[in-house]
Amino acid sequence: QAVLQGIILLPLRAICIAFLLLIAWLFASIATFRHPGKGSVPLKGWRRRMIQTTLSCLTRTLFFVMGFQVKVKGKIASLREAPIFVAAPHSSFFDAIICAPTGMPSIVSRAENLSTPVFGTILSSLQPVSVSRQDPDSRKNTVTEITKRALSRGQWPQVI
Repeated sequence: QAVLQGIILLPLRAICIAFLLLIAWLFASIATFRHPGKGSVPLKGWRRRMIQTTLSCLTRTLFFVMGFQVKVKGKIASLREAPIFVAAPHSSFFDAIICAPTGMPSIVSRAENLSTPVFGTILSSLQPVSVSRQDPDSRKNTVTEITKRALSRGQWPQVI
């Protein structure tokens, strides 16, 4: 019975995951299309709402299809209360589980991740703080960028 479920569920889940990723890519592409600044200017208005609502919903659905259910206990801190959101150990794709219930915050990510075909577009719509491993000043620039965003009084989304 387990083998039969695996034969049926695995391809069904893979198709659903691929479909959800393509929809997320489409919304991320629309939200960032012709956006001035490409990461140096925060998304505003309909672009920001689109990312927060649709990508958050799609991410929750994606993890549900993979077999995860996210339940939040307590109250999630607002942008004004906590401009920087800390998550640990920050080492795997499980970090993305935190993004859905918190409204798709900006993340700190390797600069190389932005050039990945589908995920790069989705990631760039979150307006990440890029860290370059080749740049010796990257650590200092990252701290400066996080500080700038934290002190922006709500112009930038939370940084995780």
